[in-house]
Amino acid sequence: MRLSYRRALTRALADELARDESVFLLGEDVRVGASMITSGLCRRFGPERVRDTPLSEQAFTSFATGAALAGMRPVVEFQIPSLLFLVFEQIVNHAHKFPLMTGGQCAVPVTYLVPGSGSRTGWAGQHSDHPYPLFAHVGIVTAVPATPADAYGLLVSAIRHDDPVVVFAPAGALDVREDVERLAPVPFGRGVVRRAGDDVTVVAVGHLVHDALAVADELAGQVSVEVFDPRTVYPFDLDGLLASVTRTGRLVVCDDANRSCGIAAEIITSVVERVRLAVPPRRVTRPDGAVLPFAPGLDRAVQPGREALTAAIHHVAKDPT
Repeated sequence: MRLSYRRALTRALADELARDESVFLLGEDVRVGASMITSGLCRRFGPERVRDTPLSEQAFTSFATGAALAGMRPVVEFQIPSLLFLVFEQIVNHAHKFPLMTGGQCAVPVTYLVPGSGSRTGWAGQHSDHPYPLFAHVGIVTAVPATPADAYGLLVSAIRHDDPVVVFAPAGALDVREDVERLAPVPFGRGVVRRAGDDVTVVAVGHLVHDALAVADELAGQVSVEVFDPRTVYPFDLDGLLASVTRTGRLVVCDDANRSCGIAAEIITSVVERVRLAVPPRRVTRPDGAVLPFAPGLDRAVQPGREALTAAIHHVAKDPT
């Protein structure tokens, strides 16, 4: 079966709506499918289970928390990733902490879906954030799938999970298509080696997995690159990564988030605390404090890309002597 990333998300939502009557979808313009993810779901499942909301993110995110506490499994769609900054209070201080502060007496099974996270051409500074490190930092399950199969599997796992989960669907991955033999839930905290290699381990998050694979192909014959996709940044599959880095002895992390306090820094620190590397690791990220400009050339210059990743790989692949 040939499946696109977008349709994989739609398929996951439809399958879970059909499987479990407690699942419902809410967000701005979800009935008409403004994001191209929820198209057709209202026609199939009705307006009670696919609910358009007023233009008040704090209100409908709080509503989802209450619905989850009452036994429902809401899926909240945010069209723009920067809206997560508005509802950080509702997600982190309320939904995330209720189970912890009640000793597990209540569950808050809310899924927050962000289709098109990260840069899209011309969307500029207030629409191009990719803030997955913030949610990993506070300990919320945070998924950043790279492929259609993982988009389906991680979203299904998120909806079935009894705690809040944020699923970031990168804009750079939405048009990816692949042949899928079987669709199934994907467990959290279990990364995957997308390409085996011997010389350098590259950790790539989300859509950057595809850039890393392309660079690995270009460098074949010069450097043998292993590409590790964590799939979730919290929990993170450190054991899987350590197995790779122990063999290669070299590490590059490619992360589409701002450099300071980012996932790349955490991954590198976690590795060097446990493994002696042949050379210092490198990271390829957005710059510190980056706000993506409107101009396409400047937008691309701020983002981590294949050229910077290639340079980082060459740097760590040099003989340390």
